[in-house]
Amino acid sequence: MECVTYYRVSTAKQGKSGLGLEAQKQAVEDYVKLFGLKIIGSFTDIESGSQNDRRELQVAMDLCRKKKARLIIAKLDRLSRNLAFIAKLMESKVKFTAVDMQGCNEFSVHIMAAIAQHEREVIGQRTKAALTAARARGQKLGFSRPGAEEGQKKATRNSNAKNSEKAEKFRQNVKPIIGEIERAGVKTLAGIAAALNARGIPTANGGDWYPTTVKNILKY
Repeated sequence: MECVTYYRVSTAKQGKSGLGLEAQKQAVEDYVKLFGLKIIGSFTDIESGSQNDRRELQVAMDLCRKKKARLIIAKLDRLSRNLAFIAKLMESKVKFTAVDMQGCNEFSVHIMAAIAQHEREVIGQRTKAALTAARARGQKLGFSRPGAEEGQKKATRNSNAKNSEKAEKFRQNVKPIIGEIERAGVKTLAGIAAALNARGIPTANGGDWYPTTVKNILKY
């Protein structure tokens, strides 16, 4: 059976997921080898799971429909935690397998996605209600609290550290993709930038790639 592999990493949630690009590839490759599948295409997106218009995934799905191939992913949340998105994928008639849920069919995947979305919505509602109640009691929130200046300074330091960590995670996520492009014969910075833009992969700031941005990634 022919298959198409799909990977997604999110610079914002990479650490929480515990499943980076290399780990995803290892899990999928082990599955493909175990069942003797043939990979006819491999695609990677770098963006949040809340974004449902991922270009690489759309290309992967189009290839699956054209070749009547199955889409293989490492985990269900690499597709999306959004129920509407999962439903849309199922309606597209593209068959997919999440390696961590091999025994589940499309119906059970739909149910689990619905539960995950409900839990996310409930957490958001409870947080909003708690903040509203605190304000109603006259409780000062955030750095408006007396004596919170030191906390603000600490938060600024933590924010700078997180931004640096985020940039490093992005570099580690995009370097394997640049490696794939180079192995395909594209060696110049301009050529790599054009290839990344063609794949629909944004920079860390969500913009287009240029030779200088590629150079900044490769120099570390």
